Amino acid sequence: MTKKGEPLQQGSLPRRVQRIIKISSGFNKPFFSIRPGHTASGALKKTPYTTDTTGQTMKDTIRKLAKEKNAIILAHNYVPAEIQDVAHLCGDSLELSIRAAETDADIIVFCGVRFMAETAAILSPEKTVLLPVEDAGCPMADMVTPEALKKRKAQLPGIPVVTYVNSTAAVKALSDICCTSANVIRVVESLDSEEILMTPDRNLALYAASHSSKKIHLWEGFCPFHNTLDRKTVSEAKKAHPDAFFIAHPECPPEVLAMADAVTSTSGMIRMAKESEHKKFIIGTETGLLHPLRQACPDKIFHPASPEMYCPDMKKITLEILKNTLEKESGRVTVPEDIRIPALKAVRKMMAIKG
Repeated sequence: MTKKGEPLQQGSLPRRVQRIIKISSGFNKPFFSIRPGHTASGALKKTPYTTDTTGQTMKDTIRKLAKEKNAIILAHNYVPAEIQDVAHLCGDSLELSIRAAETDADIIVFCGVRFMAETAAILSPEKTVLLPVEDAGCPMADMVTPEALKKRKAQLPGIPVVTYVNSTAAVKALSDICCTSANVIRVVESLDSEEILMTPDRNLALYAASHSSKKIHLWEGFCPFHNTLDRKTVSEAKKAHPDAFFIAHPECPPEVLAMADAVTSTSGMIRMAKESEHKKFIIGTETGLLHPLRQACPDKIFHPASPEMYCPDMKKITLEILKNTLEKESGRVTVPEDIRIPALKAVRKMMAIKG
């Protein structure tokens, strides 16, 4: 059983989130612009600036800098292909969080968005955590504020708060436990409570509720890009590729998940594609995942459920920006101790529960 949380008032949201929500309401047309020098999938086109002035490739320069500085480059599955190729590890939020906590590197360069770098800083305060694009944010993370969460908690006293890792450090600090799309069901079932408040993604909460007998109070947040995928678009993709296996991310709307052959996280999609006997797939998540899927399974075919599932913030980073970040050690992310310590408890509880 589910119960809606306090509705989001668009006027109370940060201006950048209001803009994205407004744009993403037009499901029938593209709502992103392709950055100069990039393709629609976010891949960098071959241009002169992919090689530095010494004639050495940009990727080699980045790898050399990382080695010299004892830095580890972590990249989310949604960032551009050339960034994934130069990273030491690519993965979903849970995998990268675990690696950030375990690394012996002095510097963690997080190629993703701010909440990911914050999570690394929460786990490893003694490390230097760098976010190459400082304004790379997550609209969904901005849909829950500490003030709004405090108010909702007061309305639901004693009910534990499960917060998606796609959230700010300050919100994590007010939560009992965090979760990822890979372990959300296990997290919910691990709690000794028949009622739970989940933030900020309503679609993820509805997905968890469909696999649990617990009463889940929803927060009305969402990923503007996963939320664009609708029944009509999926039907068209299935019609175009009738023999393809459809895998959807749990951030998609419930009506889309109901049409899926499987629902899992990004890393789960890669694992499933490797193990499956199917040769063709429709992928219901951000288009950046197509690159690692095609690398992992070169003999299989992957179609995006919709090319509009494209996160501009994930695509902001370039090789040039990454190189400059390593050279200058710029874009440092830190979390104040009064926020970090309670947030660390919630994150560590999440990490103890595998997907």
